[in-house]
Amino acid sequence: MSHHNADSSRIDALFERLKADKEKAFVAFVTAGDPDLEVSAAILAGLPQAGADIIELGMPFTDPMADGPSIQAASQRALAAGQTLKGTLDMVRDFRVSNDTTPIVLMGYYNPIYIYGVETFVADAKTAGVDGLIIVDLPPEEDDELCLPAMQGGLNFIRLATPTTDDKRLPEVLNNTSGFVYYVSITGITGSAAPQQQAVADNIARIKNHTKLPVCVGFGIRTAEQAAAMADIADGVVVGSALVDVIGETAENKAKTAEKVLTLASALAKGVKTK
Repeated sequence: MSHHNADSSRIDALFERLKADKEKAFVAFVTAGDPDLEVSAAILAGLPQAGADIIELGMPFTDPMADGPSIQAASQRALAAGQTLKGTLDMVRDFRVSNDTTPIVLMGYYNPIYIYGVETFVADAKTAGVDGLIIVDLPPEEDDELCLPAMQGGLNFIRLATPTTDDKRLPEVLNNTSGFVYYVSITGITGSAAPQQQAVADNIARIKNHTKLPVCVGFGIRTAEQAAAMADIADGVVVGSALVDVIGETAENKAKTAEKVLTLASALAKGVKTK
């Protein structure tokens, strides 16, 4: 197993810095190219200043079955506006011209990567400045497909754990995982139902019995108050649907979209950072 990238990963460096500052990570999710390339690029460029420590960039896909209606709609908007996987890598490359520190994690499904070509994708993603991948439809049993090539290419491979990931399954999920663990706080679909703090705390403790990696919690977090509650018990807080919904609501008047998304991101970041 090659770990030549482990010492230098942007994600590791970020969590070390946050730990030293006794702070938690605010992870912001948006779909690449939603509602169009120009507005999406403006949102991406503005997120670090709004307080995002890590950006999860969704790779639009025609059949995003693991996502809730918000993120499905975002995928459709992006695809309708012409977003491609190559276009998403170009967005990261453009972002890196002015920002070399904020980690970017690409999140999505295996099919577009498979079509692009795994080796080419890993090389292009690394060159573009991508730090990690979250691929929701590749279980640990299929690590040969992408996880191992990604690790060898210097990308973190980040996995989801859920309330139903039991102690027998956790070691498999955590094997070959790096960067952080993304704990999905409620079973089922993203973007609905407020997570219960105590249940989440218990599950994070359980995950931490198996790994030294930071644990970020997401799904169902929509307000600064909810973000603060989760930041009390996790190493980081992921918000996606709430940000993406703003893009959907302003789709008719895109002139205000970036500003509104960044305003919400800023409020959520303050929630995460409030001691």
